[in-house]
Amino acid sequence: MQDCFSSKDRFIECYKERVASQFGHDFEDSYPVERYQALGSLIRDYAGHNWKETKKAVRRSQTKQLYYFSMEFLMGRLMTNNLRNLGIYDVVQEGLADLGIDINEMESLEADAGLGNGGLGRLAACFLDSLASLDLAGNGNCIRYRYGLFRQKIENREQVEVPDCWLRNGNIWEVWKPNHEVKVRFGGNMHAWMDHEGRFHSDYHPEFVVRAVPYDEPIIGYHTQTTNTLRLWDAEVDEDSVSAGRLNEYLRLVTQLTANVYPDDSTIEGKELRLKQEYFFVCAGVDQIIRSHLQTYPSLDNLHEKAAIQLNDTHPVLVIPELMRVLMDDYNYGWDQAWYIVTHTVAYTNHTVMAEALEKWPQDMVSRLFPRLYLIIEEIERRFKYELDHQGKGHLFPQVSILGQGQVHMAHLAIVGSHSVNGVAKIHTQILVNDVMASFASIYPDRFNNKTNGITHRRWLMYCNPQLTQLINDTIGTDWHHNPGGLEALMPHVDDPALQDRFLAVKRERKVILADYIRSTLGIEVDPDSIFDCQSKRLHAYKRQLLNIFHVMYLYLAMKRDPGFRIRPRTFIFSAKAAASYVLAKEIIKLINSVAEKVNGDPEISRYMKVVFIPNYSVSIAEVLIPGADISEQISTAGKEASGTGNMKYMMNGALTLGTLDGANVEIVEQVGYDNAEIFGLRVEDIEALKRENSYNVWHIYEHNERLRMVIESLRNGTWDSDSNAFMHIYNDLMLRNDEFYVLADFEAYLYAQSLVANAYEDRRAWARIMLINIAKSGYFSSDRTIQEYAREIWSLTPIPFETTGRA
Repeated sequence: MQDCFSSKDRFIECYKERVASQFGHDFEDSYPVERYQALGSLIRDYAGHNWKETKKAVRRSQTKQLYYFSMEFLMGRLMTNNLRNLGIYDVVQEGLADLGIDINEMESLEADAGLGNGGLGRLAACFLDSLASLDLAGNGNCIRYRYGLFRQKIENREQVEVPDCWLRNGNIWEVWKPNHEVKVRFGGNMHAWMDHEGRFHSDYHPEFVVRAVPYDEPIIGYHTQTTNTLRLWDAEVDEDSVSAGRLNEYLRLVTQLTANVYPDDSTIEGKELRLKQEYFFVCAGVDQIIRSHLQTYPSLDNLHEKAAIQLNDTHPVLVIPELMRVLMDDYNYGWDQAWYIVTHTVAYTNHTVMAEALEKWPQDMVSRLFPRLYLIIEEIERRFKYELDHQGKGHLFPQVSILGQGQVHMAHLAIVGSHSVNGVAKIHTQILVNDVMASFASIYPDRFNNKTNGITHRRWLMYCNPQLTQLINDTIGTDWHHNPGGLEALMPHVDDPALQDRFLAVKRERKVILADYIRSTLGIEVDPDSIFDCQSKRLHAYKRQLLNIFHVMYLYLAMKRDPGFRIRPRTFIFSAKAAASYVLAKEIIKLINSVAEKVNGDPEISRYMKVVFIPNYSVSIAEVLIPGADISEQISTAGKEASGTGNMKYMMNGALTLGTLDGANVEIVEQVGYDNAEIFGLRVEDIEALKRENSYNVWHIYEHNERLRMVIESLRNGTWDSDSNAFMHIYNDLMLRNDEFYVLADFEAYLYAQSLVANAYEDRRAWARIMLINIAKSGYFSSDRTIQEYAREIWSLTPIPFETTGRA
C-alpha cells in the first residue's frame, strides 16, 4: 500500500486491483461511482500510515492536544485537498489520464459534506487544516448529519428547501469506530444525595438513551506527517433502552438527533431537538477526551495540562457542566478540584454581538432534559454570585447571571466556565469588551482577547486558483506555500506593467470559467469583460444583501427613465441560503430573483448589466465564484459582522473589498490602505449615536431622497412582481419598523462608493496594481497565523515531535 503512489505505473496497478477487490469485477467493467469510491479508499489507506504515526507520536511524547467542539465543519470536497497535501496529486492525475479518466470528473463525484451552513463551519474546517499543517495535535468534534442543512432550489423565484443527500455515494473519508461508542442519556428521574465528605452521589434513571457512535476522518497536513482526526458522532439505537410498545417513537427520536444541522427551532419541539443535539455531541466528545487521556495518564489530575477544549460559539457550552459531572460523579473529584480542571481546560470563542444569536434555553427544558447538569449549572451560578458579592461586585450580578428570566444564558455560562474568551476581529472584540460583555470584562479583565479569523491559503488560493498560484510562483517563488506571510514579497513587483498585464489575463481566465459555470448551470449568458460584482454569504438582514439589490434596482430604474444614462457593463452575482423559517430573508431572495428576471429579460438594459443568483451556495461553488470576482461585497451594518472570512477569500484572489468598517474589513484596510479598498457608510460610533439620541427616522430619509424613494416605491407598484404585496415584509421592515440595519441610511454612500469603484476599474493597470497589493497583504489573514496565536496564547500547544522523518 505504501508504494502505491510511488509512480504513475504503480498507481495504475494498485488502483485497478482496488477496484477489482472492492467491487468484484474488472476495472473496465466498473462504474464511475465505483472508480471514485475505490480511489478515495486508496488515498485514505495511504494517509492511514501518517494517521497511525501521529497518534503514536502524540501518545509517546505526551503532547498536549486540542479538541475543537463545533456544531459545524464545512469541509467542502476533500479529494483535491488530500491529494495536494499528500503530495501525490500529479501521480494520480497522470495515472487517471492514462486510464482515460479526467481527474476533474472524478473530483466532481464527491459531494460537499453537509456538516454546516456558513462562516462558522468553514472557519472550523480551515482551523483543522492549519493545525495539521503546523504539526499541532488538534481534533474536531461534531455530529455526522445525515442530510446537512438543505439543498436550495429556486422555483418561481423563491427559495425551496429539499433534502441535502450528501451521503448518497457514501463518505469515502470516514472510518466507522463502533468500539468507541458512548451512551448518551436524556430526561428521566434522579435521586441525589451528599455524603459526609461532601461528595455528590446520584441514582439516575433516564427516560431516553441513545448510542453515539463515531466516524473518524483523517485531517491531512500539507506536506507533513501530521494527520489529525475529525470525529463525527452518529446516533444509533440502544437495544436495552426501548420501552415496550414505544419502538416507533424511540426510532423517530434516535433518527432525528442526527438528521440535519440546525433543525427549525421556531417550535418548542424544534428547540428541544436542537438542545438535545448540542448535548449529544458534547457528552460523546467529553467521554472521548476522558478515555483517551486515561490511556496515557494514571488520572485526570493533569487533564488541563494535556488537553485543551475550544468551544466554537455557544452551541457546545454544555461541555462545562458535563465535564464537571464526569469529574465529580464518575471520578469522585470534589467541586473545587473539578472546577479548577474544567476552567483551565475550556476556552470560548464568541462569534456574535447580536443578542438574539447568543443562545438562551428555557430553564425548565434544560432541567427536564439534563437533570444532573441543571443542578451543576445552579451550583455554578450560586458560587459565581458568592464570588461577586465577596469582591464587592455583587451589583453586576443582574447583568451577568447565568440563570435569569426563566432562561439559561449559554454565553454567560461559557465566560464563567472558561479561562479565555476571544472575539474574532479587533473591532468585534472591542465591542464585546466595551459593550456586549462589558460587565464580564470588568470582572475578568484578563480573560478577554482577540484572535482575528483566518482562512487556509492552501484551499482558497493554491488549490482553487491554480492560474493565480502559478503567476505568484513565477514572481516570488514558492516559499509562501509554507509561509503565507511570504506573499508580502509581491509588494516590490506591484508596479511592474508586465505583471499587471499577466494578472489581468489570469483574472479574465477565471472570469471565463465562472461565466461558463453560470451558463451551464443557469442558462444565463454573462460577459467576462463586465465587472463581476459578487456577494456570497448567508442571507441575513444584517449582511444587507438588500442594500446591494437596491443599488441594482436603482440602476435599472434610472436607465429606463433616462436613455442618456448608461453604466459600464456589470454582472451582479448573489449566492446565499436563508434559514427555512426566516420569512424576511426568503423574501429578499425572491426580490433578487425577480429583479434578475426583469433585468436579464430586458433587451435594452441587459447589454449593460446582468443579475445572477447562484442557488445552493457551498464550498465548491465558492471555489469557482471567488477567483472570478472583481468586487467583494462586504456591506454588513457596522458593528454586526463579527469578522467574516469571505472578505479574506476574495481579497486573497484579487478582488476589491467594497465594504463598511465592520468585522475584519477594518483590518483589511489596515493592511492595504484606504486607497486599495472602498469603504463607505456609517461607523459603529455613528450608529451608537443614532441609537442613543433616538434620532434615526426612515421617513425623513425617504422624503428627502428621490432616488431612494423611487426604489422603495418600486417594491409595491408592480415593477418587480404583478402582486403589489409580494415584497411587503421588506417594505414593512424598512418603513414601519424603522430599518433596524440602516439600509436607507447607507444607501447614498453606497451608490457613491459604487460609482468610485466603476471609475477605478476603467484604468486597467491601476486596478491590477490595487489587486496585487490586496493579494500581497492577504497572507496576514491565513488561518496558519490565527492558529499560531491560539496555540501560543490560549492552548499552549507545541508541535508533535516525531521520532523519524517518515513520509510527508
